[in-house]
Formats: sequence, structure tokens, C-alpha cells
Amino acid sequence: MVDFQSRNTRRNDDDDDDAAESSDDGTAESTPDDEDSTDAHHEDDISQVGVAVVTVSSSRSLSDDPAGDAVVAAVEAAGHEVATRELVTDRYDRVQGALDNLTGRDDVAAVVTTGGTGVTPDDVTVDAARPLFDMELPGFGEEFRRRSAADIGTKIIGSRATGGVVGGTLVFCLPGSEHAATLGTDEIILPELAHLAGLAGHNTDA
Repeated sequence: MVDFQSRNTRRNDDDDDDAAESSDDGTAESTPDDEDSTDAHHEDDISQVGVAVVTVSSSRSLSDDPAGDAVVAAVEAAGHEVATRELVTDRYDRVQGALDNLTGRDDVAAVVTTGGTGVTPDDVTVDAARPLFDMELPGFGEEFRRRSAADIGTKIIGSRATGGVVGGTLVFCLPGSEHAATLGTDEIILPELAHLAGLAGHNTDA
């Protein structure tokens, strides 16, 4: 026979012990170990990340580039540095050559591209970037599409936005609209940029 009274008593004793470990206001007190763990998690963060902004388009210019402008403004507002800003035509070799060059620069820890992530024949950005990736960051594209769906619904299946790492440098490929560039940069890239750049091994603070 199960002794329900004994089991309830033991559970109440455990509850009392848990309550004793909580602070007077009812919240659990943090311990030095918790704080050390948080600090250790971010000890490789880069305080100021050098970012290359690349517009992929055969119809835009740097003076008429709302998406590129949005990325630049967001990066600078977050306290990071735009190391360079470029425009390349939507040709596979031009896009891949630009990415290969930029990811090899010491002052660039991240590259953000706009344009060329759709499904038309000249949308070649993702195809040019992926062969360079040492590793892909699938969560970036997944999160971008999840957030974009609220605005454009099922049309999001036509977006191939993606991210990856090339030789320790982060690469994020965004669509060419101003709204998409703002959403991807402000809401997804920048909150994690310093941490990811440090983890990827491109430490420009040294």
C-alpha cells in the first residue's frame, strides 16, 4: 500500500528547503557562479565589428541604394564600423570575387549583402556565396523568413536569404528591399554580431 501521507510530507519538506534558498522577495538569488558563466559566454565578443556592405544589383548605384543605406545606418547606430561599401553587378563571378576579397581583409569581420536572394535567373548571390562557406548558419535564414512571413505571408518561400562563415568572417545575404535589409540587420544580425564575430575567430580588438 502506498503511504500518501508520507509522500506529501516529504514533498512539503522539499518545498521548505526550496523556499529557504530563495530571497525574501520570492525570487531566486543569483550566485557568483551564474554571473561568471554569463561573463565567460561573452568573453570573446568584439566591441566594434568592421562590416562590409555589398549591394548586388545591375540597376542600382551607391547614390540610389535604400537597402544599402539602411544597413549602413543600422550598423553605425549600433556602434560598429562600416569598413567598406561596394556595389557589384549581379553576375556570379563578380559576386563571388567580391566576397572572396572582402572575407580576406583584416578590417572586415562581417559582410552583409543586399540583393540577389530570390529565384530569378540573375539572383546569384546565394549561389556565389555558398561555395565559399566553411560552415553555414541556417538559423539566420530560418529566422529571417519567420519574421518576414508576418508581412508577406507565403511569398517568403521565394526568399533564399542565408548566412555563413568564410575563414572566420561572417557573411549574411539579405534581399534587396529596404524593409528586408532593415529587418535582417536591426532585428537579427546586430543583436548577435559582436558575439558571433568573436566566436568565429575574427578578433579585431587584438
